[in-house]
Amino acid sequence: MNTEHVVDLHIHSHYSRATSKHSTLEGLYYWGKIKGITIIGTGDFTHPQWFAEIREKLEPAEGGLYKLKDELANEIDKTLPQSVKNNHMRYVLTVEISNIYSKKGKVRKLHNVVIVPDFEAASKVISQLDRIGNLKADGRPILGMDSKHLLEITLASHPDSLFIPAHIWTPWFAMFGSKSGFDSIIEAFEDLAPEIKAIETGLSSDPFMNWRVDELQSVTLVSNSDAHSPQKLGREANIICSSLSYKDIIDAIKTNDKRFVGTIEFFPQEGKYHFDGHRVCGVRFTPSETKKHKGVCPKCHKPLTVGVDFRVGKLANHPEDYKPKKHKQVEYIIPLAEIIAELKGRGVNTKTVQQEYNKVIEILGNEFDILRTIRVGDIENKGFEELAHVIKRMRMGDVHIEPGYDGVFGVIRLFKNVQERASLKNQTTLI
Repeated sequence: MNTEHVVDLHIHSHYSRATSKHSTLEGLYYWGKIKGITIIGTGDFTHPQWFAEIREKLEPAEGGLYKLKDELANEIDKTLPQSVKNNHMRYVLTVEISNIYSKKGKVRKLHNVVIVPDFEAASKVISQLDRIGNLKADGRPILGMDSKHLLEITLASHPDSLFIPAHIWTPWFAMFGSKSGFDSIIEAFEDLAPEIKAIETGLSSDPFMNWRVDELQSVTLVSNSDAHSPQKLGREANIICSSLSYKDIIDAIKTNDKRFVGTIEFFPQEGKYHFDGHRVCGVRFTPSETKKHKGVCPKCHKPLTVGVDFRVGKLANHPEDYKPKKHKQVEYIIPLAEIIAELKGRGVNTKTVQQEYNKVIEILGNEFDILRTIRVGDIENKGFEELAHVIKRMRMGDVHIEPGYDGVFGVIRLFKNVQERASLKNQTTLI
């Protein structure tokens, strides 16, 4: 029986740099259930300590998936709200590799995600990569090898393994990155280009931006969180309607058939490389402003960091407003904690926001159901009038945007200013 699953395949463990100490299998389990995610990547399976932990704590589940062992899961379930305890949460084996190499006279820096069906296939990948570089140094290892060679290793590990170029537009580390990437899949992977079945759009772009490039209309556009802490799980994700099995989920991605429903997206302007600019100089430019200044910062007179919007425009075959006649579902969300923080006028990590977040989850259920599917009227009837109003607004795309640039995350607001927020409070008080 096919069921809709939320799938997040690109994450990191606590063995990767700049990650939370809570990025453990237990932490992923807890937050996966809170968020309402069915399938989560393990991340970092090439790291020897993490791989040992995965083998120790996970066991086979339905159709080639893995689950946290019952004794561990039962202990975590005791700490979860009743509203999310029955959510399924399964793992697949994944890793992101940083490939740095020289090709055609230029240094290339690409990040790629490898997904494998079992420990045997993972061991084959590890064995090959261990000969090339140090897998102990970082959960996301940096290896001096051509991405094409990594693709070959992935394909040889198992027929059901999957290779996905990660966040393909990021300026510094991506297949189409302005600083060290390529201009086409064929240029990057040559005769193996047909083996690229999917690409990851990244936080700073959305499917509509990618569909402007003809070459990307023939591959599946996936979205993942690239989470460095379990609370960030699902900030982007995939919607797949399939059986609860590894092969069915991976085949849906490989074939881009009706099982692959679509993606859940950041508003792309929130990504930290959407526009161009210089963080140090406080300069943020649209692509047209960048062209006007010939790519040079007007303050320090050094080259600007060219962002995703500019880069997409450079490679695009279609104008900005282009949309394919038929396309996959695209949903834009703001994380629930950020919505509550804005309603309360407090920081995301404050006690006030955390308490309200827990209350909402306890009463309404998992985060994705709240953001995506629960009727606005039902949210309101449970006593969350303000939350119902702003979720309706978010679902309609009625937001205020300050785009990100040069490593600075953008800001997506539901209210233009404090006065607008106060006006909502007054309205709901009178209801």
